[in-house]
Formats: sequence, structure tokens, C-alpha cells
Amino acid sequence: MQFAQTGQALGASYRFGERVGSGAVGEVWTVTSADGRTFAAKVLRPEHADDPSLVERFVRERSVLLGLQDSHIVTVRDMVVEGARLAIVMDYVAGGSLRDAVKEAGPLRPLDAFNVVAEVFDALAFAHSRGVTHRDIKPDNVLLARPWPECGAGDVRVSDFGISDVVGEKIRQTTGLIGTPHYMPPELISQGRSGPPGDVYSTGVLLYELLAGRTPFAGPGTDFSVAYRHVSSRPPRIPVDDAVWNVLDRLLSKDPAQRPTASEAAATLRRLAPRLAGSSPITRTEAPEDFDAVERSATVVRGAFTDEDLTAFASGSPVDHDGKAPELGEADSATIARPIPRREVRPRAEARLEEQVATPFWRTRKALLLAGAAALLVVAMVVGFVVLAPAGQQLPPTAEGGQMSKQLQDAALPTGLTISREASYEPSSGQIRLTVSYAAQKAPLSGEFLEVIPGLADGEACPAVTWDGASVSRNQASITGLDVECGWKVSGLEVPAGGAVQVTAKVSVSPADQQALDAWLTAGSEATTAAAQDPAVKGTAYPVQRLKGVEVRTPARVVTPSPLKITLVPVWAGGADELNPLYVSPASGKPSQMLAAVSGGEKGVRFSDGCGGALAVDSAGLTVTALQITPQCTVRASVGNFTELQSPSFGITSRENS
Repeated sequence: MQFAQTGQALGASYRFGERVGSGAVGEVWTVTSADGRTFAAKVLRPEHADDPSLVERFVRERSVLLGLQDSHIVTVRDMVVEGARLAIVMDYVAGGSLRDAVKEAGPLRPLDAFNVVAEVFDALAFAHSRGVTHRDIKPDNVLLARPWPECGAGDVRVSDFGISDVVGEKIRQTTGLIGTPHYMPPELISQGRSGPPGDVYSTGVLLYELLAGRTPFAGPGTDFSVAYRHVSSRPPRIPVDDAVWNVLDRLLSKDPAQRPTASEAAATLRRLAPRLAGSSPITRTEAPEDFDAVERSATVVRGAFTDEDLTAFASGSPVDHDGKAPELGEADSATIARPIPRREVRPRAEARLEEQVATPFWRTRKALLLAGAAALLVVAMVVGFVVLAPAGQQLPPTAEGGQMSKQLQDAALPTGLTISREASYEPSSGQIRLTVSYAAQKAPLSGEFLEVIPGLADGEACPAVTWDGASVSRNQASITGLDVECGWKVSGLEVPAGGAVQVTAKVSVSPADQQALDAWLTAGSEATTAAAQDPAVKGTAYPVQRLKGVEVRTPARVVTPSPLKITLVPVWAGGADELNPLYVSPASGKPSQMLAAVSGGEKGVRFSDGCGGALAVDSAGLTVTALQITPQCTVRASVGNFTELQSPSFGITSRENS
């Protein structure tokens, strides 16, 4: 079926350009808006678009999808429901996909792979914090603002957020699967469902592919064989450093609970990235013929198949489903969205009930196991009492060897700052080693940062702290306006765009166990965030952590021809601060320290015409001149990580009419 034709209208605001892609869910076209801007439109296939419940779900999810405004996510701009046509209008990203980069370049340098995937995890962390799961992470859905290898920090854009999630609701109702076999998390195969940990797993597969040039379970067999290896097989080891393999191994854990969150994964990749600067790409090798089985693979609960069926599918043997395994689609990259025929399978609960009726409980395997476990427990308690009681001490439940560690990452701030913390306790020293990592997204960040280092419990005195890696002093409330206990001012940091810097601190506290260490690290993170986002605080201290937004202000009326006065007003938790502007154009003097902190200075500021040629912007993007008379005009702006800013409407008149 032909979805559209070039020049055909899409709703009331767009016209189709050219088709740029096609998949199981729909086709992607360029579209042009009424004001001449180019977007991408994903037009869903009729079998999805003509389902009233799916359309209703899209309308219901519209505010969620439109609210995913993050620099690493392809922004959804509009949704068009027109007869049997359902289209999602998104930003057009011209640099191609990560799939194109892999085909062209083969295995990437570990540093490049880590940097790209860290930005994918940034996008996932943002979406997961708003309750949205992607469900189909793969190179095809990771777009680049510039073609590879010219792209750099901040150029990654994850697309199709919410599309698989919404369409998948219909697929799941028919006991089918949605996803791509090479990237499916094991719980999607074993349980028929997947959440944020599934996105983390799929991104782990993506990282493996960028490093190795192939996915971990590529190999012989059907598409279902490939998918089932996620459940039953270990990912083959590739020749990378142990630290890199440990990251992959955790991301690809069969147990979703053992995987890091997206934000934790991003922090880990950025922490390891500097060590990989000199590493070369590995040589691509062919997929193995055989895979090492996991010790205990998960049972697949699909409702449509028995375990015998699934074992046969995995080996490629035919079974009594029309003599073949289910078709999931092209294994390499195609998203599949297919129902699987339902088969009546007697519930396991009924079988267990029959076993209990037929066999006395005391003779069942479960009863024997319970009896044996009880006996072992009694012996262990007696031995423990005899051995430990004379010592007169209760050992805290710490990790092996008494060492403990904990990682924590805060949500990304509007300025693009992400703070991650790692605390390690060594009993021999009686101190916690705290490593604080500051990472930036698309704009460089600098200036002063607040860090709260609390005591172990409420009411305890602030601990002694020795810092390394920055100039650090006590936070002074009389100067900064932030009255917070145990606060430190970290100065002199320069965080590059897309990069990270670290400071370390030795803290003289001794947590009794892992739970105490976890609570201490969480308390410091929460206290830092609460102080930085206190709406009662006045002043401009710690702008990288406190700035929540930027307002673009202009006069209500401007005469032509004359420069347009534009004021960038910082917005704190307590509201807009008109007395301390970030920047004023035309500039007269040195830019504010706040601007330097959140955007690298004037180089992070750009203005553009928002009224179709009535304004002229100089080559630096910093000075705007009113040229044409118009009753309504706006100016657009970007400031560091703050993009898509726009002023209120203003009028342009002539001097004779003023």
C-alpha cells in the first residue's frame, strides 16, 4: 500500500516531501510545515492506525510524548489523526542513524562507543523518570545530528520514544511480541513484558555491537533462535579490557534487578571513558557457531508455547505449529510487531493441585526439601552460637572483606549537569572515599558547585573532609544565600560539553553496614538537591545547579530600523530574577559570570528570527535588528542547554508611526 505521495497534504499544517524509511510499524517521510520548516513524520501502518483503541491510546498519551523535551531525544512536535491515517510529526535529524555509522565504520573505538551510548542512557534516564519506556532500542533508532564521524558531544538523538510502547499495547493483547530479535531483553521472551531494565539491556546489546561490529547473539538459526539466546546463552567474550567487559556483563545480566539504571549506566560509562582514550577498535570477528548456556535459564511463559516447543524453536527444529517456529522478522534490524497464535496450555497451578491431591504432603519433594533446610538451619544456629558467642562481638553485615561501596546518580538538571557519586568504605582506614563526577550535556559548565557532606545520622556533627581535584571551601550562607549544614563550595571546575570531571573526598565516618553507607550517600545527594532548589534562596550563587529556566524579554514595541534589545532573564526555583540578567543584547561590557558558568559565555548564546524575515541576525547570532514593519513578531534563542526559547510577541513599527 502507498502511504502518501510527495506534495500531498498531511492534516492542515504539513505536506509530504520524500520517503526516507520504512519498517514494520510504519513509514517515515519528510514533511514541510506551513512556515517552511522541515520535519519527519512517521505514518503508522493501516492495521495499527485503524484500531480505535490504539488511536484513543495515542491521544491519551499525547501529552506524555509531547512532554519528552530533552536534548538527546527526537522531539515529538505534533500528532495528526486524519481518517485512517495516524502520523507522528517529529524533528528531522539529518545526520543519519547509528546503523549507518556501524555499516560504514565497523567496530568503533571504545571511547567513541562509550560517549555515544552514554548519551543514549541520558535519553533513557530522562524518559524513565517520566514513566516512558522505549522498548525498541537499536542502532536504527539512534540518530545523529551530523554524519559519522563528524558528530561529537551532544549530537545523539534517540527516536521513536512511545511508538513501540503504544503499538505494543495492542500487540501484547494478542499474546504477540514487539521488538527486534537481536536486541530483545530476556524478560520479554521469558515473561512477555519489559520495562526500563529492558531498555538498559537493549542498550547494552547496542554497546556490544558498537565495540564488536556484531550483536552478542548473532549466529546461525532462525530469528526465534537468535531471540531465545538472550534467555538461554551467555554473551561471547570479546577482546576488550576487563573494566569494559564488566560494564557489558552487568548491562547484559539475565536478571533485570542486577542491571544498573539508565542514569547509573551513563555515569559508569563517563567515569571509565577517559581511560579508553588510547584504545583502538577491535577486529571484527564472525559470530560463533555455538553459545555457552547459562546455568539456569528462565522459563518462557508465553501462553502460546510449551517449554518443549521453545527448546525446539531455539534449536531450529519444527514443532506442531504448522511445522515451523514463529516468525519474528528480520533478525538484524527490523522491528517486529506480530501476533503469535494462542494455544491452550493447562495452567501450571492446576497440575500442581493434582499432584498435591495424589501424593501425601509428607512424601512430596517440597516437604523433604523443607525438612532438610530446617535441619541445616538448626545446625547453623548451634554452630554460630558456639563459635561467635565467646568473641562477645556482633559483626556488621558488610560485604566480603568488610569493604563496601555504593553508586548514585542524580537526575539531569535543566542546565545539562548530571552529578554522580560513588562512596567506598575501607574498614582499615575508617574513612569513606567519595568520588563526585560532574558531567555536562551540550554546553560546557563551570563555576562553583555545592556539595553537602553530612554526618552518618541526623543531628551528628559535620564530618572532617579532605578534598582533592578542586579548590574547595566551606559554604558561607552570608555570601551564597544558601543556609545549609555541612555544605561545601567546590570551585575551579571546567566541565567540557559532553564530558565529565571528578573530585574526590576522604570523609571521616565509619558506617556500620551497607545499609548505613547507602543511607549516608542518599542523604548527601538529597540535601544537596534540596538546598540548590530551595525557592526561598535569593541571589545568583551556584547557577549550574540552581538555574531552572531562561526567559527571553523584549520591549513590547520596536521601531525600524534599529537594534532589538533582548534581555535573557534567569529563572530560579523562586521565580524569574529580573534584577540579575544573564545577558543583554546588544552587549555592552563583559558577559556575566552566570552566563559563563551555564553556557561557556557568549559562544553559548544564539538568537534567530521568529517572524519570517522581519528581523536580521548578525553572523555571530548575538545582535538582532528590526527590519520590517509587522504587528506581531518573536525572537528565538538558545542558551547553553536551554533550547527552543522564544520571546513574547512584540510589534515592529516605523519611526513615523511611533
